[in-house]
Amino acid sequence: MSGVIASDQTLTVRELAQVLRWTLDEAFPSGVWVSGEIDSITRPRSGHVYFDLVERSEHAEPGAPPVASVSVVLFRDDRERVNATIKRHGNAIRMADGVKVRIQGMLDFYPRRGQLQLRMTAIDPAHTLGALAEDREALMKALAADGLLRRNAGAALAPVPLRVGLVTSVGSAAHADMLKVLASSGFAFEVAEIDTPVQGAGAPAEIAAAIGAVAGAGVDVVVLARGGGSRTDLVAFDHELVARAVAACERPVFTGIGHETDRSVADETAHTACSTPTAAARAVVQRVQDWLEQLDTTARRIEACSRRVLTAAGSRAGNTADDVAQQARAATRRADRSLDAAGRRLALTGRAAADRAGRRVAAATDRLAEAGPAAGRRSRSRLDRASARLSVAGGHEIRHARRHLDAIATRVRALDPARILGRGWSMTRRADGTLVRAVRDASPGDEIVTHVSDGTLDSTIRARHDLSEDRNP
Repeated sequence: MSGVIASDQTLTVRELAQVLRWTLDEAFPSGVWVSGEIDSITRPRSGHVYFDLVERSEHAEPGAPPVASVSVVLFRDDRERVNATIKRHGNAIRMADGVKVRIQGMLDFYPRRGQLQLRMTAIDPAHTLGALAEDREALMKALAADGLLRRNAGAALAPVPLRVGLVTSVGSAAHADMLKVLASSGFAFEVAEIDTPVQGAGAPAEIAAAIGAVAGAGVDVVVLARGGGSRTDLVAFDHELVARAVAACERPVFTGIGHETDRSVADETAHTACSTPTAAARAVVQRVQDWLEQLDTTARRIEACSRRVLTAAGSRAGNTADDVAQQARAATRRADRSLDAAGRRLALTGRAAADRAGRRVAAATDRLAEAGPAAGRRSRSRLDRASARLSVAGGHEIRHARRHLDAIATRVRALDPARILGRGWSMTRRADGTLVRAVRDASPGDEIVTHVSDGTLDSTIRARHDLSEDRNP
């Protein structure tokens, strides 16, 4: 059918469909480039790919219907060419729901369904990556302006974070790797899991909700993780909802998203950003390990300090015992000297008193013989009085000497080594009588005699132990 259609001409449905196809071919002979967001993508077994290319309002809420939509089909032959283009860009993008793309295609009208569709023939990966970078930069500026980039970094991390909340796709390789790391550590971790989609249009809202839910379950740390993928596979972790949920979380958030070179906005707002999910799990394990090492270090310091205190106390006790022994020996010598001196004074006093008495008796006898009977009587009377006074004086001297000797004996007994031994002390001498004051004064095989309160103990040294050898260097 060609030419202008008359106003009264009636077309069949097939003819109308053909006119529409011709019209589209004439209007877009070389195809058209269209940008939008992929939605509802499917990949049936035929090898073709079907999706809607939609445009959403700039301030639309997640899940809001688009303001415009066009159906897109990528046939199997064209798909190979599109994949080759993506591969040349390092497989940085993957066609998935929520990914912003710029594609080229031919507009076509599908008669069987009465549907206008775009037959995709090419893709512009740079447009997608540029859009991601632009969105990321805008979001980072907004978070910085709100003071949220380092907020979660200030959340207190428990010294022993054994209660771990996992926000990830349960059953994924990343999930299995993290559980393996936690289990093989040997620590008693308690894991709370929330199975969460990690890509797709609805993923950001679900990830944000999961972070809040697991943090409210009383965990010590939240681990947000996703395995490797293309840059577009990780786009959910560049979403504002996820970034703000991480920043506002009351618990420290450890992230392990993608490969080692990937860096998402969620990483920027997290307490600790790790290169992979496995690295995030290892970071939690290392925190516990560090605490145990600090505990061991403290225990070793306490042990060393205790050894020093005990050694010093032993040294002081040894010195005290030596001082007591020396003082006892000195006191014994002084007591012996005092006792000897007292004995000599007593002997001298007795002899002097006897000499004086003898002289007085002789003088009295002489006077009595000269004076006669009366004088004899007087002399005898005087002699009796003199004898009485002599007896009193001698008794007084003797009592004074005895009291002095008793005081000296009391002091001697107080310093008697035997009494010191009776309080639990002992003295040890070698066979030659040498006093053993330290471990080095005797050797294995030496015979020793130990003096205790009620006798002596003979023994032979089998081994010696020097406390200084147990000290830490």
